[in-house]
Amino acid sequence: MTSGRSSDAPDSSILDKIKLWDIPKQLLTKNLTAFRKELVGHARKVGLVEWHPTAANILFSSGYDYKVMVWNLDSKETVIMSPVKTINCHQDVILSMSFNTNGSLLATACKDRKIRVLDPRAGTVLQEANYKGHRASKVLFLGNLKKLLSTGTSRWNNRQMALWDQDDLSVPVTEVDLDGSSGVLFPFYDADTSMLYVVGKGDRNIHYYEISANKPHLNYLTEYHSYNPQKGIGVMPKRGLDVSSCEIFRFYKLITTKSLIEPVSMIVPRRSESYQEDIYPPTASAQPSLTAQEWLSGMNKEPVLMSLRPGAEPLSPQPLPSERTLSVPTAPTSPHLLNQTGRLLAEDGRGPFSLPEEKAPRWAAEHRLEEKKTWLTDGFDIFECPPPKTENELLQMFYRQQDEIRRLRELVTQREVQAKQLELEIRNLRMSSPRL
Repeated sequence: MTSGRSSDAPDSSILDKIKLWDIPKQLLTKNLTAFRKELVGHARKVGLVEWHPTAANILFSSGYDYKVMVWNLDSKETVIMSPVKTINCHQDVILSMSFNTNGSLLATACKDRKIRVLDPRAGTVLQEANYKGHRASKVLFLGNLKKLLSTGTSRWNNRQMALWDQDDLSVPVTEVDLDGSSGVLFPFYDADTSMLYVVGKGDRNIHYYEISANKPHLNYLTEYHSYNPQKGIGVMPKRGLDVSSCEIFRFYKLITTKSLIEPVSMIVPRRSESYQEDIYPPTASAQPSLTAQEWLSGMNKEPVLMSLRPGAEPLSPQPLPSERTLSVPTAPTSPHLLNQTGRLLAEDGRGPFSLPEEKAPRWAAEHRLEEKKTWLTDGFDIFECPPPKTENELLQMFYRQQDEIRRLRELVTQREVQAKQLELEIRNLRMSSPRL
């Protein structure tokens, strides 16, 4: 589902409405003519729309009437005539909106040169920047760093970036002047890699920075340069990246001079063809963690995470237990598996025939640890896993089994090396002591 302004006619009565459309899973085969919902509430043209990051069917919009409206789309009505909340704290046109990770805070940049941090449910201003040395046009929350980044111009009309503490907007933490161009700077932050990309309208390059919690905070890396200037820019969500080629970010450049959209991929050069866990930590999925009513009632939740490994499913938003006791299976699938688990636990050294812990040799302890790993890998217990019910579950099980087979092969190789070393030691002992 997507949202946007209707632009069929320049009439202001059309531009102040928001229409939402369903995009089929098989993508478009013909032009869309029927919208799903229409939102009517703004008195003037709508400038921005933004989905809530964790709540389902909550949409924010701002217009040239200086208002931010909160819409609840959990309604059977095709035309929604009034929002659930209207925020009236701005004195001019709102240029940018950004949510923090769980959607409990909303940051805005306004044409009155102020940055505001709002409570999106109450509509109250929590922080407001009155700093005169930086005129912000775009503002962005930087993941869980409790920092804001804004782009705009300095008092000398140089393009500039500023980093702010979200709890204190009196003065910026740091400022970085870029150049004297006039195009608007669009910031994009990847919280998974702590990478900041800055794209200028009309520019031919994209600047990369690394964001750090420690000074100097903004560390310039390099830039991508092309021959065609970008009129606009869009990005692919992380779940749409090509992980087999180690792609960590993808832009879509609008090039009006050639009437085309050019994809630009950011790729980490790796020789290995296996999945790279270090550059693909669990990331936010498309699955909401809250219903609209739960969020409106005051509840906050972090996003539901997912692995970008092919075939993986969204991870549970609930925190995992700190330690799981292996001797008590939580969900055995059959009595046979339950008996098999008990037998393995006994062979692991916890049964009545095991040696006391203080008398067991060191190699026995290492053996128990390795045996424990043979059925518990990355928190996955092969004896507690129910049979797969969907294709995704089947793929996930397949990849886990492949990882387990690979690990067991490495373990066998290590044991073979140890056996050869022991044979050499025995041979050396026999040669040094003929009596043996």
